[in-house]
Amino acid sequence: MKPTVLSALLLAALATPAAAEEIRARLGGYQEVPSVSTPASGEFKAHISRDDGMIEYELSYSDLIGTVQQSHIHVGQRSVNGSIVIWLCQTSTTQAPLDVRGLTPQCPPSGTVTGHITKANVISASQTSQQITTGELEEVIAAIRAGVAYVNVHTTPLNAGGEIRGQIRASRREGGRD
Repeated sequence: MKPTVLSALLLAALATPAAAEEIRARLGGYQEVPSVSTPASGEFKAHISRDDGMIEYELSYSDLIGTVQQSHIHVGQRSVNGSIVIWLCQTSTTQAPLDVRGLTPQCPPSGTVTGHITKANVISASQTSQQITTGELEEVIAAIRAGVAYVNVHTTPLNAGGEIRGQIRASRREGGRD
């Protein structure tokens, strides 16, 4: 290849926007551990910024049989319960830990909650064997990309451990937004 053609190809490659990453999960009762028979359903949609420094999310849910208490991202493979690493929403009766309380939006009884996740939102995994500590957003993103993170919504009185759950899947797309 001539140097000018090679230079042009290199410049074109550099000018192409970095891949954006969309993540999502469909939530249902049969994905909970143990499984829950419920008419409830939900969807988690999010976008990881190009520099992996932030996740913007939207969590929607409906038809829950219990009263919403909280929602989280956990680290754990399918059919295994794992540690909470990010609070997605809270209520006045079940509040996030003090270090992330001001960053965690309120859960609606039904509907949609949105928010932004940064290093400040990541709490230490309660199961120390998972070795994710406060502020390690890059580790949570690595878990998401590996397919070992899930979202769930906890309700009372029957489903304090979670009424609906969905494993998070990631996919890259070219030219995405920041």
